[in-house]
Amino acid sequence: MQVIIIGAGRGSRLMPTTADHPKCFAEVDNRRLIDWSLYALKENPVQSIGPEQVCFIGGYQIAKVQSAFPDFTFRHNEKWQDNNILASLFCAEDLMQDGFLCAYSDILFTPAVIGDLIASPAEITLGVDTQWLERYVDRTEHPSDDAEKVTASAGRVLRINRQLNEQDAHGEFIGVAHFSRAGAAQLIEHYHRCRREFAGHPWGAATVFEKAYLIQLLEEMLLRGVAMSHVDTPGGYIEVDTQQDFQYAREHWSGNHLRR
Repeated sequence: MQVIIIGAGRGSRLMPTTADHPKCFAEVDNRRLIDWSLYALKENPVQSIGPEQVCFIGGYQIAKVQSAFPDFTFRHNEKWQDNNILASLFCAEDLMQDGFLCAYSDILFTPAVIGDLIASPAEITLGVDTQWLERYVDRTEHPSDDAEKVTASAGRVLRINRQLNEQDAHGEFIGVAHFSRAGAAQLIEHYHRCRREFAGHPWGAATVFEKAYLIQLLEEMLLRGVAMSHVDTPGGYIEVDTQQDFQYAREHWSGNHLRR
């Protein structure tokens, strides 16, 4: 199973923690975020995934990740200061063709959700936290209107957009998704279609195509009729985007999550 971890950005909202280290090196319960990701991948109940199956897309402080994880494959997003998550992901386009699992690098998630994603028969499956609003109580530095909200019906994702109403949301996309070979082909096709049309120009909520988020492409695909499924985790997920999130994670995440 090919895994692509997206971690090129500096994480300026997590300063001063990211002053000299990549965001994924922030420590929660004596483990770095990237270590928690590797444990979840290895300990999932369906298919153990080792570091040799991981491609890390780096930019800021990439050398420190390369030194710490020599078994990773690396792709360098040299323009990380001028682009965003979607462009970062496609630095590893050459590794997508046989299907892949992708994940943001600044998140905590459980082995169980990885197992559910791998086991999903759908061509594209998104991980969704259905208890997402619990994390947004007092989350003033990253309010709920900034959440990557998902609406769904009968197991299918309908929309994925920050602007969706909270009361309509099934949950929040956790930044982890699985693409089969066919699903990866659809992602690649739609990415290049949109790139041909919008490169260097505004695209949806992005001031320029290169600054787009992954969810913007997923939303575009949904609106074009591409089917996507979801697997749910009721909690068991934390995004570490700000110092406030960092403190929350240190108070609410522990080794017990590895067994979920």
